[in-house]
Amino acid sequence: MRARYIQRAAEVSEFSQIPIWKRANKKDIIQIGFGLLVVLFVLSSYITSVLHLLTYDPLEINLKEIMQPPDYKHILGTDFMGRDILSRIIVGSQAYFMPGILAIFIAISFGTIAGLVSAYNSGRTDAVFSYILDLIDSIPKMVIILLAIAFFKPGIFFIMLIVGITNIPTVASLIKSKVIFLKKRNFIEAAKALGLKTTDIIFKHILWYNCKSIVIIQATLGMAEVILIETSLSYLGFGVQEPAPSWGNMVASGGDYFFRGDFYLSTAPAAAILISILGFYLLGDGLNNLLEWRRKR
Repeated sequence: MRARYIQRAAEVSEFSQIPIWKRANKKDIIQIGFGLLVVLFVLSSYITSVLHLLTYDPLEINLKEIMQPPDYKHILGTDFMGRDILSRIIVGSQAYFMPGILAIFIAISFGTIAGLVSAYNSGRTDAVFSYILDLIDSIPKMVIILLAIAFFKPGIFFIMLIVGITNIPTVASLIKSKVIFLKKRNFIEAAKALGLKTTDIIFKHILWYNCKSIVIIQATLGMAEVILIETSLSYLGFGVQEPAPSWGNMVASGGDYFFRGDFYLSTAPAAAILISILGFYLLGDGLNNLLEWRRKR
């Protein structure tokens, strides 16, 4: 009964009593719907490629079908080695999916812990955490990635490890601001007065009831950034290398044929990059409007 009262107080103090589904307008529904379609596309592509459910082998060279335009047999055509472009786009999702999950997990888990500890324990603890986070945030992300590539020649998982670490300050800053705001609310004082444990207050009534929306939103935005970084590095030749497919190296290899009139070689993977990044960003923006009640009224 006591915990239920505090939960209700937290919800009333932070949000309007309007149900979530009634907060959304047409713009939010369109954004979230499009974003969820992109998430479904990415997930289905990854599962299809992992389970080897493709009609064509994305690595198989077929000299008889080189540079075939899109038709009923090859929906997006074939490349300069006769490989099916659609199959390579689907398999290309493996280049960023699991490394991206790693980056998001690192950023959210460590960022959430740092934000909670820093906000709930002011003084020297806050100063130490703030100094470390500011130090990480002060170094440009791409500079760290390019230096790591130059010195260590790492794989994509190590690169995404760096991306996750450099995103920790962003998540920590958002969590810290939210916790500082919530500490001033009446339901926190009520929880302390009722004798709840500090861990219950932090992890249940602050983090779970009021901060999970931040975690969800940052996860969607983080995946969009992961796709952008991985495809950019692969395009420049620093990421996934041929013959393994990546949307970035597919755009790079198809660029030589663009001005010859064979647009589909580079435009198909470029469209996949654009739609995926746009979808995750729109999903994050729509969820931000819906869950955090940030819509301009």
